[in-house]
Amino acid sequence: MDRIYAGSYACQERDNFVWVYVPEPGPPGAGFAKREEAPEAAPQIEKFTDKYKLAYLTADMPVSIDHGIIGLMDPAHGPFVHQAWWWRSRHSIHDKQKNFEPIPNGFRMSAHTPSSNSAPYKLLRLYAAADSITTTIDFVLPNLRRETIRAGKYWFSSLTTVTPITRNQCRIEVVAAWNIFRWLPFGAELLKFVFAKFVEQDRRTMELQAEGLQYNPHLMLIDDADRPAKWYFQLKAAYLEAKRTGTAMKHPMNGPVTLRWKS
Repeated sequence: MDRIYAGSYACQERDNFVWVYVPEPGPPGAGFAKREEAPEAAPQIEKFTDKYKLAYLTADMPVSIDHGIIGLMDPAHGPFVHQAWWWRSRHSIHDKQKNFEPIPNGFRMSAHTPSSNSAPYKLLRLYAAADSITTTIDFVLPNLRRETIRAGKYWFSSLTTVTPITRNQCRIEVVAAWNIFRWLPFGAELLKFVFAKFVEQDRRTMELQAEGLQYNPHLMLIDDADRPAKWYFQLKAAYLEAKRTGTAMKHPMNGPVTLRWKS
């Protein structure tokens, strides 16, 4: 009986999400073997205090997972796609400079002072000095984006995933946690409203993008704003090559990089 198993997969629950580890399939006809444990713990949103609030958002996007992920990491689209009086406008565009560094299976926008042309970030100065407020953003294969904002003892963090549904459709899911503005009435509902606005603006932009992609145009990625998108494709290629050859994955970034763009 030790050689007979019911098919099962390792799973963990984190932040009300169920993560399932699906290993590489065995050879045809091999059937199920003993369950293979996940090589690492399931992703979990960072929390820095015992008391905090949580909010969730999900939305389907009419594009492939690659284009959904690229939309998450485009650093220059904010003033064009997410225009609003309470966020930013085209008139607020100015030169940006951010430092990036390699991390295992991904890259990080190193801790930096948030953009001064975003209204919500200006409110953070009620809690801490402007030069002590920091934002850090990570992207990790295959589909994870983490963002952490710190303002003294106050913080906000989010974990975003992009999951393929079909070849030309993906799903974006966000979980956010925070202890800042906990006094604000209906804070979670307000955050969901803002997130929904952002995602709807992205979704509409991706709909228009999908119309153009039907004609198979040559996509032009422009440095420095599109360098994160290039890193994403290079990371995917390096991971697949390492799996094919059984060798260590070669990271496309050799070290820290400074990128500049307007946003």
